[in-house]
Amino acid sequence: MGHRGLSLPASPPWTCIRCQTRRKTSGLPIRNRSFQQHFSTARKSHKLKSAISRGVLFGGTALAAGGGSLYLVDDAKHYYEATERSGRVVTTLYACINDYKTTLKSPPENEADAAALLKACHKRCAERTLRVLEKNGSIFIKLGQHLSSMGYLLPLEWTETFIPLQDKCPVSSYESIEAMFLKDTGKPLTDTFETFEELPIGSASLAQVHRATLKGSGERVAVKVQHPSLEEWAPLDMSLTRFSFSMLKRFFPEYDLEWLSDEMSLSLPQELDFSLEGKNARRAKEYFSHNPKLPLVIPEVKLGQKRILIMEYVSGHRLDDLQFLDENNIDRDDVSAALARIFNEMIFGQGAPLHCDPHGGNIAIRKNDRRRGVNFDLILYDHGLYRDIPTKLRRDYAKLWLGVINSDEKEMRKYAKEVANINDEQFPLFASAITGRDYNTVTRSIVSTRTQEEKEHIGTALGDGMLQELVYLLGHVPRIILLILKTNDLTRSLDESLQTRQGPVRSFLILARYCARTVFQEQMEIIQTSGNRFAPRNIMRFLKAWGDYMKVRLKLTGYEWYLSARRTIGLPPLALAV
Repeated sequence: MGHRGLSLPASPPWTCIRCQTRRKTSGLPIRNRSFQQHFSTARKSHKLKSAISRGVLFGGTALAAGGGSLYLVDDAKHYYEATERSGRVVTTLYACINDYKTTLKSPPENEADAAALLKACHKRCAERTLRVLEKNGSIFIKLGQHLSSMGYLLPLEWTETFIPLQDKCPVSSYESIEAMFLKDTGKPLTDTFETFEELPIGSASLAQVHRATLKGSGERVAVKVQHPSLEEWAPLDMSLTRFSFSMLKRFFPEYDLEWLSDEMSLSLPQELDFSLEGKNARRAKEYFSHNPKLPLVIPEVKLGQKRILIMEYVSGHRLDDLQFLDENNIDRDDVSAALARIFNEMIFGQGAPLHCDPHGGNIAIRKNDRRRGVNFDLILYDHGLYRDIPTKLRRDYAKLWLGVINSDEKEMRKYAKEVANINDEQFPLFASAITGRDYNTVTRSIVSTRTQEEKEHIGTALGDGMLQELVYLLGHVPRIILLILKTNDLTRSLDESLQTRQGPVRSFLILARYCARTVFQEQMEIIQTSGNRFAPRNIMRFLKAWGDYMKVRLKLTGYEWYLSARRTIGLPPLALAV
């Protein structure tokens, strides 16, 4: 995946949608001057602070004034708010850049002191940024939620500081929702709903959900409505996001994170189109209807429009509500196993759609004593961001994970090259990124529980120069790999929050089953397309492939029995190899 330089597009300008509209009718240009003159002396230490100040503050002025001045006469409030939003971002950006430059300029000779200073700098900058994300809201909350899940990339001080954003989201007024519904459907709420609760039952970065009953049938539904303010501010906020990452790249070229804003630019329009979310939900529901053993519930979509989604009302508790699980005799290990099966099916299933945003707010659990096998349902919400994994990539990814589970470094390196064009020098870092584990752990046994000490060790390594290598690496892998990494990291975090008795072992057993199945399916396809399937050569190939697959399955089943026995007598699990 390529990278853009700092050259800023002439269109769209740094502005919001109302100012863009005004620009089209006014004919007045909004000019973006080159930033190069402001940064020509930035590398000279005695002029660095001045360069940062001029560059960032000029950018902020361009963003706010360029976007709002044309609309000043007609809407002073809009101009003032645009200036405020831009000002918060650019002043915080300036403070963080200057803080890092000052901290890194003359580090102490003692490594421990230098590490402590850098950690403190991480924390200060993360807290400054958190305040801006909370204040601006809109897609900034979405950005913060995404960053909070990137433990494989960002220091702990950043990811842990942003965790509150998972549950701290804006709430739009009932009046604004009522007006938006009328504008988008041409009908007042009372024409569609018998009742409509004014207070939302949940709110996220892009939307909120209200309980209602349909007129006529009286059916209870959940109505997901987009925050009306997004229409006004999303273009400006995306421009601010791109501007921020461009400025970070300018001052810290070794930390090029522009691929993050590139990915947001691609995914955000999809997430803001609820009609597409409705199609994704229907497709996922149809796919999993053929696998009734999985305790997955996807609410039925009644109506999907661009900013409004009406769904069957299905409620539950958060997955990490351990008190609810224990009070209802829901086995945490069974929940972990179900979660692993669902998302492995999405990654490795033929034709399966991949849900790319499975954070804690998008998955719920409810008790269901009528379900066979387990006594609960897992409810999956928010189907705005989906991807399809190409067949070859899915199969190579399965072989990569079989290598990881077997601690077979040769196989790992081979398929890392196939999956993401990773060379031998980059491989240890990539292995840590996809597993969320220290490389030494990956080469020994991936199934051990990830300790706080290991997490801190990874964070320290990122601060010791590995971070820039990881940033470069992730900027060059296929985008679908980034989304798979995000999905893996989110589900791994959910699994850890369950505090299961078996640790990650059972999840890796399930992963191994899906990987082995994927490889077997590939071998069957090769046999079926290579001529007469009853030819002696093909029969031998079939028997070998089937024998290898069954050997893995029997080995995994035996290990599961052994694992259950050890758990019963209170012993920890041992390493796994398939």
